[in-house]
Amino acid sequence: MNLSLSDLAPPLRWTSPGQIAPIVEEPQLPEAWWQAIPLDRACAIVGTQTVAGHLADLAVACWGHLMLGDILPLLRFSDPAEAERSPETLGKDVVQKLFTGVFDRLLEPVPEAVPAPSRPDKPLPDLIDELFGGLDDRQRAIARDRLYATRRATLDELAQRFSVTRERIRQIERDLREHVDAWLAKPETAALAAHVVWLRGRLGSAVPADDLQAAVPWHGAELRSLGIPAWRFIRTLLTGYEQSDGWLVAGGADDLREKTRQLFADGPRPLPEAIAMVAQLGVREDVAERWILAVPQLRVLGRHVVPWPRSINEKAEAVLAVAGTPLTPEEIQERIGEDYSLVGIRNQLTADDRFRRVDRNKYGLTRWGGDEYLGIREMIAREIERAGGEASVSTIVANLTSRYDVSESSVRAYSGGPGFERTQRGWIRVAGTAPGGESEPYQPRKDVSETRRSFRSRDGRWWHRVDINAEHLRGSGSPLPTGFAAYLGMAPGGQLTASAPSGDVVISWHNQPTMGSIRNVLAEYKASEGDHVFLTVSDGGELLTRYLPAAPPGMPPVNRALYLLGYTAPVSSELEGLRLIGARIGLSDMASREEVLARLRERGDRDILGFLGA
Repeated sequence: MNLSLSDLAPPLRWTSPGQIAPIVEEPQLPEAWWQAIPLDRACAIVGTQTVAGHLADLAVACWGHLMLGDILPLLRFSDPAEAERSPETLGKDVVQKLFTGVFDRLLEPVPEAVPAPSRPDKPLPDLIDELFGGLDDRQRAIARDRLYATRRATLDELAQRFSVTRERIRQIERDLREHVDAWLAKPETAALAAHVVWLRGRLGSAVPADDLQAAVPWHGAELRSLGIPAWRFIRTLLTGYEQSDGWLVAGGADDLREKTRQLFADGPRPLPEAIAMVAQLGVREDVAERWILAVPQLRVLGRHVVPWPRSINEKAEAVLAVAGTPLTPEEIQERIGEDYSLVGIRNQLTADDRFRRVDRNKYGLTRWGGDEYLGIREMIAREIERAGGEASVSTIVANLTSRYDVSESSVRAYSGGPGFERTQRGWIRVAGTAPGGESEPYQPRKDVSETRRSFRSRDGRWWHRVDINAEHLRGSGSPLPTGFAAYLGMAPGGQLTASAPSGDVVISWHNQPTMGSIRNVLAEYKASEGDHVFLTVSDGGELLTRYLPAAPPGMPPVNRALYLLGYTAPVSSELEGLRLIGARIGLSDMASREEVLARLRERGDRDILGFLGA
């Protein structure tokens, strides 16, 4: 015998030697003995049980998810039932016993009086044709159209074709399978058995299905007896493989996909490292990248393999983790490459604590650390606070322009505007404070919960509804309620600049709070008169918006009322609708109908009251 252990056990050929050696090292055998010397020599030195024990140790430690027949294909011929089980279910002792039995039979001397027939010159397709050559036309048709077809004919179709019962077809099919199994057990098919063993090693634990046809030239040759390509017959000999989404997978496709996903649960890995990791699962390195791409919730991004779940937040996190540097929302949208709106991506970047705005139009991961970009006015106040209550305008300009994409003229303009006051030549402090002191927050006459057209979302953030009219579309500014402006942290004489992809929106408070033009925001949505836009400003100074077209006709009154709050899902009853309305105007879930209606009247939400019949 001139076969090594790795010739008989395919996983040894695709598992890293560094993983194998610590488990199977044997002082009496040479280095990498499992591929360096023939099996019979290794068994003669240390004993068959020892060799089988080493292979069993490897099976339990490294290939527990595979079927035994994939680890030692010869077991499929000697013990087909046990070959379908895994090392995890049987345990090391049983596996060692099974492997020992295979090696004992393999190394048993063949009596000279009964030499095994040898047909070294017969092509394997001709050998297979001999199997089916003696069958009648009906048997060959059932073999061709049912046993070895890519689209199997049904029992009823074949029964109708041959004018027999479907049970008769089933019996012929069963006889054919037994005929093939008996033929495969004959000594003259040893070359074919060796080919299947070699093929399992070549295929590994997962391979594109068309690789089977291309494995050797004769796989594409036609079997004259059946009129089908030889690979379709060979495919049935690869027991333990299932075909799934264009792949042949050993041991269960779903199981291997999950094991592959788990490799990257801790985050992105460079592609070469990822390929080596996947190869540890038995996937050949030359197809490992294709396998990764075929596994749901994984993606190759920037030469890294990243977890790719359904959430836009987690996709954005993966994009930033691979980039290793802050990106603009536009860059994140481009790298995600899916149908996500830019407005939606900005809203998620702003709302999710995993992300931090680090420049006027750039976001990074919070775990990277660093100062958050807050908007020019807020960052001037932060510089003053860090300086102890007042600071030099020149120092503020130098600090902010060196760190962020802001101009000197903008910083100086904000420094001289509402919210700051001069203390000495070239120095400023926050208006209404003494050096090192703080001002009292402005208290509006009405809290935001008592403010018309202001509504609270489930995350606790308050939004203001703007009912779009011709003036908004022309670019005119519009008043904001004082309660909502105070919620945004404003006070009389103050100014707030909210950034948006289409340009900054300025909210100022002189005689009353006023919001500048939102025409560009509305243009992005292609909004019309009668539509609604809900808006708020994030802690980072970013304008967040949500657009709702005018309500469709025929909407039930309760749903119409909820629509004006930004709630679009259907409700089963008025009671449920009133509970939702109460929660969105600052009441508890237990508020009565009368309490909800009373709050709406206090706020002045007459349009909502009208749909509630009040």
